[in-house]
Amino acid sequence: MASKSDVSGLGNLEPAAVWGFFSRIADIPHSSRKEERIRQGVRAMAQEHGLSVREDSTGNLVIDVPGSPGCGNAPITVLQAHLDMVCEKNADSAHDFDRDGVSAIVDHDAASGKQIVRADGTTLGADNGIGVAMALAAASETEVTHGPLELVFTIDEESGMTGAKALTPDSFRGRRMLNLDSEEDDVLYIGCAGGCDTTLSFEYELEQPGGDVVACRVAVTGLRGGHSGSDIHENRGNAIKVLVRTLLRADHHTLQVASINGGQLRNAIPREAEAVVSGPPETIETLRAVAKTVADDVIRESAEEQLSISVQPVPAGDIPAVLPPDQSSRILATLAALPHGVLAMHPGIEGLVETSNNLATVASSLVDGRRKMRVEIATLSRSSSTSQKEATVSQIAAVGKLAGAVVRAGNDYPGWEPNMDSPVLSTCRGVYTRLFGEEPKVTAIHAGLECGIIGERVGGMDMVSLGPRIERAHTPEERVFITSVQKSWKYLLAILAELARG
Repeated sequence: MASKSDVSGLGNLEPAAVWGFFSRIADIPHSSRKEERIRQGVRAMAQEHGLSVREDSTGNLVIDVPGSPGCGNAPITVLQAHLDMVCEKNADSAHDFDRDGVSAIVDHDAASGKQIVRADGTTLGADNGIGVAMALAAASETEVTHGPLELVFTIDEESGMTGAKALTPDSFRGRRMLNLDSEEDDVLYIGCAGGCDTTLSFEYELEQPGGDVVACRVAVTGLRGGHSGSDIHENRGNAIKVLVRTLLRADHHTLQVASINGGQLRNAIPREAEAVVSGPPETIETLRAVAKTVADDVIRESAEEQLSISVQPVPAGDIPAVLPPDQSSRILATLAALPHGVLAMHPGIEGLVETSNNLATVASSLVDGRRKMRVEIATLSRSSSTSQKEATVSQIAAVGKLAGAVVRAGNDYPGWEPNMDSPVLSTCRGVYTRLFGEEPKVTAIHAGLECGIIGERVGGMDMVSLGPRIERAHTPEERVFITSVQKSWKYLLAILAELARG
């Protein structure tokens, strides 16, 4: 049985300093673009240890840490992490991310039997709360040997990277940096993909369904979801795509959409989606038969064993206004046509995704006195190739324009080009081999790290990204492995001691 632990109890785990800070971070709501309380909390934690804190106009924090005795003349090392977390929860969870701290549970991973910390029906926030906690612990524990440090904690990494984009060459002084936002404890990342958001917007007049019609709610649940960068290569099911596949498999020319919603965040693969549709009397029976076929196909194709596609009737007296058949077909066809998943593999790094697109969310709402429906479709395109990223965004825009949508692209951020000659990489490799008796893996990641933006905005940066083992980030199944945190802490201390020697 899992043993539930109040977040304050996590400080009893080892390393105590890291888990102590993480427990305090987890107890503070800190969703993207709502970081005021976590900024205040982290500021207080730093000031408790006599450290000075600077805050820029965007909300980024920079904490200045003097070097250990005898190490004050070493070059500054920047420890960088982000303050916000992805806020995803299960449909039956009453958790309020604006009000509630995360309920952490000490448990065991079913596959490996190893001890983990996870949350109760929500994301845990180990991405990137563990990184923040490790940096604060390194800065405050007196037995840690380090040169001068700058802890750079950014805001809004998960939804827009606006914190990193606000940094300038004057934001901090250090030019060698350890980014603490990776999720594999035997890998050093030295490159990442860039990304760009695209939004397609439609607005149509509604009409009252006429004649002998029925309505039903079609819901897709039980998919794994996941991080739209680091998990996109696993061919996990996309709930929006599964929903549209089901509706199109029926006689979609007779279906009229009353609402369609799916996904929660641009950087998470959609786990759930649903639509309310009306049609002729046989619609419900047809959709139920189709749903079984589609579910069987998706389970076979993507190993989504928990997938469920339900079709439930809407009471006759509650049938809502709907889009006309041609506009309903247009929305469904657009969602079907938009790319999702891996689009290209990197030509120079085996096994690395070069380009992908996440069909992330679809949301419908009533506007203009409930006479019209607005539908917005959001995607996130990633690529380590700027030209391929631009080509993908252009493809999405072309689909949108053909469908008559208003198309907006934005939040474009650069990738991070690998530097195999990095002195920081050389130090990190040497320390890892000495500590653990084997070479670390050195590669790039398809997910977006802030390193690419920081390198572009600040300039002259020598950077490596590392961290403990975190699985299923951006989903309510997120977990961090306790022994991996111990390993990463030991590794970080050894790197800092080596860098303190100059």
